[in-house]
Amino acid sequence: MTLALVLLGYLAGSIPFGVLLTRWLRGVDVRQGGSGNIGATNVTRVAGKKLGALVLVLDALKGALPVALAVRLVPGQPLVHVMVGLAAVLGHVYPVWLKLHGGKGVATALGVLLVLAPWAALAAGTAFIAIFLLSRVSSLGSLFAGATAVGTTACTAPATEYTGLSAFLFVVMLWTHRSNIGRLLRRTERRF
Repeated sequence: MTLALVLLGYLAGSIPFGVLLTRWLRGVDVRQGGSGNIGATNVTRVAGKKLGALVLVLDALKGALPVALAVRLVPGQPLVHVMVGLAAVLGHVYPVWLKLHGGKGVATALGVLLVLAPWAALAAGTAFIAIFLLSRVSSLGSLFAGATAVGTTACTAPATEYTGLSAFLFVVMLWTHRSNIGRLLRRTERRF
């Protein structure tokens, strides 16, 4: 059961909604425009706010749904829930369908936390919005959101495994945002 749920998490996470929707609805490949990323931020740049918002929701759902299923099928097993959530995020970052070149995992991680640590997800979403509105820089908002999620999870999560997951997801986010961090330090990061 655990292996099947982890595999389901990975496969759900690896669905490249940004690529599929921009191709189907706009006739473009989101990887060929903007930053080249497949996530909601670049979809917004390439195809508009409505499609970007839709990709954001779908990318969050592909993290939330497998984890919610794991919580329902194997209650009281936080390590299994963590494994499924991590698999979903890694599926987004390293999707089998795109030769392991995916997105940054922010929305999918948010979906995972919405199920396992909802207060942390709420705090992270609030931090993202606040920092983004002040700076107009999506990557800066994402990094602040990730740090906020770690702190909030440590205080509110019902299982220590969820705190560990939140911390590990933040490490993944730092890795996937390494080029953004370089541009932020050089003050050359793109603004909206």
